[in-house]
Amino acid sequence: MSSIDELFKRPNGTTAGVKRKPEAPPRSIDEIRKSAKTSINGDAKGKQHATVEDDAAGDDLEDDIEAGPELPPDDDEEEAGPMPEDEEGARFFGGGTTRHTNDVLDYMDSREDENFELDKIDKAWLRRTMVGFEKKINKNTELRSKYADDPMKFIESEGELDADIKNLSVLSEHPELYPELAKMGSVNSLVQLLIHENVDIAINAVQIMAELTDEDVSATEEQWNALANGLVEADVVDLLLEIVRSLDEERDEDRAGVYHAMELLENLANNAETLAKVLSNDDQNKMLKYLLERAQKPERPVSQNKQYAAELISIIASQVTPNTADSASARTRLLNLNTVDIFLQLLAPYRKSDPSKSTDEEQFAEDAFDVLDCLVDSAEGKSKFLEAEGTELCLIMMREGGKFSKSQSLRLLDHTMSGSSSSSIAVCQRFVEIAGLKPLFKTFATIADKRDREGLEHVLGLIASLLRCLPGDSSERIRTLAKFTQKNHQKLKKIVLLREEYLKRLEPVTRAIDEERQSIASPFEREEKEVDWIARRLEAGLYTFQTLTVILSWLYAEDEEAAKQIRGLLSDAAGGPQGLANTLSDQLVGIGAETEDEKNSRDMLQTLIDCIR
Repeated sequence: MSSIDELFKRPNGTTAGVKRKPEAPPRSIDEIRKSAKTSINGDAKGKQHATVEDDAAGDDLEDDIEAGPELPPDDDEEEAGPMPEDEEGARFFGGGTTRHTNDVLDYMDSREDENFELDKIDKAWLRRTMVGFEKKINKNTELRSKYADDPMKFIESEGELDADIKNLSVLSEHPELYPELAKMGSVNSLVQLLIHENVDIAINAVQIMAELTDEDVSATEEQWNALANGLVEADVVDLLLEIVRSLDEERDEDRAGVYHAMELLENLANNAETLAKVLSNDDQNKMLKYLLERAQKPERPVSQNKQYAAELISIIASQVTPNTADSASARTRLLNLNTVDIFLQLLAPYRKSDPSKSTDEEQFAEDAFDVLDCLVDSAEGKSKFLEAEGTELCLIMMREGGKFSKSQSLRLLDHTMSGSSSSSIAVCQRFVEIAGLKPLFKTFATIADKRDREGLEHVLGLIASLLRCLPGDSSERIRTLAKFTQKNHQKLKKIVLLREEYLKRLEPVTRAIDEERQSIASPFEREEKEVDWIARRLEAGLYTFQTLTVILSWLYAEDEEAAKQIRGLLSDAAGGPQGLANTLSDQLVGIGAETEDEKNSRDMLQTLIDCIR
């Protein structure tokens, strides 16, 4: 007799439209049933397998077999009437089809003129479907309660409920029905299936909810919010966490269940407003604690679910949620849970060697760096990074790490040292104290020669941060400025050459944009095009050009010998020192004055402009 678990094996892969696929999915019940439709002693493709009976029959007939080609039939035999049945019992006819197949074809021909109409998927259909769905839930609950010790009494109702859950996937093609679904209260019924005694039923419900909320569903914001809000109000996250903690990921089916639960969490977290509601309902940070625990679980090799947990944390860390008296923001919660230290420890194994390429481990490491990049953008995150000796770890990666670790550590340091807060200043000072200048400028020379654009952006960002943050009379600043005078101002010359190179890249793009701007008479149309114009200039290297200009401006303003070198090196095409001031003025126009960092940036640029002019 089949067990309940065997009867409710579910597909482990994602449904259509979902971005990911869980690894090594077991076969679904539908696939198993299809494979079972075989002929006697044959497989699903009709291949015959030898049996003991076949072998015995073959022995009996062996003496009757005549060797050589068959003799031509006698004339009398040809006229004797219909042919006798063949060895298969006359199952096949001249067309190669069975008698059963011919009956089916005849039936279809007889109904050829009838009109068949598919059900119209509308509100009326939804009401009928969900009423039936509720009945299946109630029936199964009643039978389970009445025959708790006799599974065969409720197994049929469980099968019907399982089929109805899977059939709800059609709603992903009709998101216009999401508000009605939420209004009917059926979302709550679906969520309550997460505590069903049959874990396969619960996981199928998770998979359907993940499919309905997937970003590939063509739902409007209002439609998606109606469903998502219904799920959150029904405490879907709390119930999800209960089920994933009860699953054993050593089993394929349970591992797939955890994966689908993370899919649903990802869909909810991708919307900042929905994430804020989830967090406001989670005073104890159960979701974040679970994800951190899952990301820290020791595994070799790194599994798909461990990587997914890190990715989810990076998504949550990247969302800007409000920090109110009633509910802390996502980043604040993560910082309070010691996330910076946790992820620095997770990245420590890669300080001297990179993760294997194109693996879940490499993606996991990249997600871990992404988490830190988001968290250190705040002053509190920078302080946590400094306390956890993140500066030291990144410096080891710069010196001894592989290509992956070096590039990621540069980006992380760029995020950490940026800004003008006291935390930024402390990180910059610490970087110089632990001898970070030598590997930084060595990396600068290597990247500049290789024309590694992304790496160059981060290296230049670090140099600009040092010039901006280090106190004017500090030994750390003096050591930094001295680097530009070494070897006959070699590094300074390299920066001037790079600026002129990026200026040549930008000039044709800028001219084309100016021509387009002049050809558009409507101020409204020009305003609409501004975003596109800025994107094109950034693509041509605007950010790098501006950073190079800021570095040269700092050196020009602070060191007379450097200023003399810059005046001699800047070409007429670059506009000389006045060209630096003009670029800073353009940059000043694009900076707001809302945050403290923005105000400080404006003050810095204006001071540099005044010094140059």
